Amino acid sequence: MVDLRFEIAEDLATVSGQERVVFTPDLSTCVLVFRSWPNKPATARAGSGLTVSEVVVDGRPAEVRDVPAGAPESAPAGTLQEVPLAECAEPGDEITVELEFQVRLGADVNERVGSSTQVEAVWFATAFPLLAWEREQGWARDEAVPVAGEMASSEDFELASLEVVADADHEVLGTGRLVSTSDGPGGTTVHEFTAPAVRDVAVTVGELDVETTEIDGVRVHLGLDRGVDEATPEEWLARLEESMGALVELLGPFPYDDLWVSVLSAQTSGIEFPGAIQFGDVDPDFRRALVSHELAHMWFYGLVGNNQGVHPWLDESLTTFAQMVLHGEGSADLADVPGAARHAVGASIDYWEQFPNASSAYFDTVYNLGGATLVAARAEVGADAFDTSLREYIRANAYSIATPDDVAEAFAALPEVIAALEDIGALP
Repeated sequence: MVDLRFEIAEDLATVSGQERVVFTPDLSTCVLVFRSWPNKPATARAGSGLTVSEVVVDGRPAEVRDVPAGAPESAPAGTLQEVPLAECAEPGDEITVELEFQVRLGADVNERVGSSTQVEAVWFATAFPLLAWEREQGWARDEAVPVAGEMASSEDFELASLEVVADADHEVLGTGRLVSTSDGPGGTTVHEFTAPAVRDVAVTVGELDVETTEIDGVRVHLGLDRGVDEATPEEWLARLEESMGALVELLGPFPYDDLWVSVLSAQTSGIEFPGAIQFGDVDPDFRRALVSHELAHMWFYGLVGNNQGVHPWLDESLTTFAQMVLHGEGSADLADVPGAARHAVGASIDYWEQFPNASSAYFDTVYNLGGATLVAARAEVGADAFDTSLREYIRANAYSIATPDDVAEAFAALPEVIAALEDIGALP
């Protein structure tokens, strides 16, 4: 269970945070590990970052060991914080942790944590100390790498309360269900959200044009900052509705009751979070595939989690597959895929550091080759058989962290699919 409180500074440059985590390990542990993902290379080098100032464990102040774990020198702290326990915890022991932290919002960051210099708007996601526990595995300590991609791992948790304290004149987009707004100190408003099961939290605050509507039973909250000019809210909602309907038909029920979509003039693409998306100022009609890709992440990484640093293909190949099915795509240009990588779709994210253009090699291989291989396998075995197995994979692994073994189990009756995934190195 997690409680979070974010207080936005008046100058929109920083956020003060408080977090309370109630954690029950299923393995013995003598330490707690939290990840500060705003300190990863792509975010920290753009000026954003996170520092933990205080930790209290079961009512007693605790030591915090800062570990770089891939953070660049420009980061205010490491991507990993270790908190030794006064006494080792056994499986089933309940641990309560309280943390205070600060988030620095870099200017015009084309990433998940930043602020705009052109309009009054800030956005921050994965911007709190994220408990790095994986059931039956223990702590995930993988180093952050300078590749443009996600690399987090998080079990689902109950978001008991998310409070965002912001200027009363500003709109707030959050995560989960908005349960209340109330007057806060000094001309602020406190916006409170809650969610039964999420892996992450995203917030956008500022002068936003907000539209809320219902699409097939899902409350969709759309916010455009005042610098957005590529498309209107109506155009965005039309594309969202189109893609959501097609994805539900392909993958099953939409995983969340609320979807929060931010369109930000300082960004250029899309970044997904459970029940929330940040889009750049793009034309959603021209970039329909991008809209579908980020929405498909509600199933792959949102509902069915994975360690994005160790097995990134489990969300990126599968979401690209869904995008390709919806938009009539389904091929990858092998000329774009480095020869050494054509059988490495299942590689961890640090594998891609060896290539001169690491992010492009990662995208062309894990996204495009992985997605196209799944589309081809679907055509070979038939859409009905493939889709049935895929939906069983989603059902069996919902609210957990999946591994390649879970994919192999779901498609065991379709050896052609297994062979195709083995050929590209997605399965061993």
